[in-house]
Amino acid sequence: MNTERIMATMTKEVNEILRDRLFMTLAFISPVLMMLLMGYGMNLDVENIPIVILDYDDTPASRDYAYRYVDSRYFDFKGFVTNEHELEKLIMAAKVRGGIIIPEHFGARLASGQGVEVQTLIEGVIPLRANMTKGYVIAINAYVNQENLTGFLSRLQGIPRERAADTINSIRLESRYLYNQAVKSVWSLAPKLIMLILMMTPPFLTSVSVVREKERGSILNIYASTVSRAEYIIGKLGPYAVIALFNGVLLWVLATQLFLAPFKGSFLFFLLCTSVYAICTTGLGLLVSIFVRTQIAAIVVTMMVTVVPAMLYSGILIPLSSLGTLPKLLAYLAPAMHYSMIIDGTFLKGEGFATLWIHFMNLVIYTTVLFALSYSLFTKRPKS
Repeated sequence: MNTERIMATMTKEVNEILRDRLFMTLAFISPVLMMLLMGYGMNLDVENIPIVILDYDDTPASRDYAYRYVDSRYFDFKGFVTNEHELEKLIMAAKVRGGIIIPEHFGARLASGQGVEVQTLIEGVIPLRANMTKGYVIAINAYVNQENLTGFLSRLQGIPRERAADTINSIRLESRYLYNQAVKSVWSLAPKLIMLILMMTPPFLTSVSVVREKERGSILNIYASTVSRAEYIIGKLGPYAVIALFNGVLLWVLATQLFLAPFKGSFLFFLLCTSVYAICTTGLGLLVSIFVRTQIAAIVVTMMVTVVPAMLYSGILIPLSSLGTLPKLLAYLAPAMHYSMIIDGTFLKGEGFATLWIHFMNLVIYTTVLFALSYSLFTKRPKS
């Protein structure tokens, strides 16, 4: 293997990138734009849910209950309505996502120790949001019931409210969230966007670059030259792997400084894993370019083999534990899942090589297999 021929191939490829402004934009600008757009757009936190309240009772007790929702940070109170038709009309027009209907005699029944039914209407177009909204409503009702029961027991037995509260809550549940104490989805999503973007852009750039040489006929110069297959592959992919690594570091800066995602692990280990992942994704683009002859085909095939697995089988949107046997097997065969596990471990858990070595080695194996396939399938004899 000749180092000078490898460097000459790399220099040629760098010059091609620098001359093409569109390619430069796709290589350096599009990853940042994708991080910004998806980082701000893929927020899974369900807060500020717009609701209205229909209060048929209009008593201090019903108003006190209504203001439990008004003062909650999870709901965005849009006002009171006068009838159910108006409430349903607002939900139908998507101006609000739900409504609370407080019945007549609400306060009187509570004062007499009777139970009372409060109706909640929730838009169920998006199941995740609907279930989260239902959970918030249940939590508020549980808190109100506990306060009412505490007051009733205090009056009944003539004891202080604090003692009544301790009697009712003989067993208290205290929840603590590990690794993501604030339970912010952006702390998990922003780092994983590094995985997603590096799975999309490097293969796209690599495959289009190689296929473009096929379309122009300039690859015939490589066929006729003394450059070996291995030298061409290394020289061709080297610049794109370096660009992918640079983008990986830049996206890390955005995730930690702009989206404020905590990074608790070793940056050197993260850099090592990102380097292997960058080489892996560029190798995937090379493998695609061997089977297609046009840039359009390269774009379509690359998007199919990168975006779909990275979105569905990496854990970024669907937890791996929720996948069936076959989808879970596909997830473990994809490099995106392993790099995603490394992202979770280094960012939120502070893990390193000692616990993440299996995922790192899987990336190394995947990269080796990709380059072995590319080397065996790539030939310097043009197909007729």
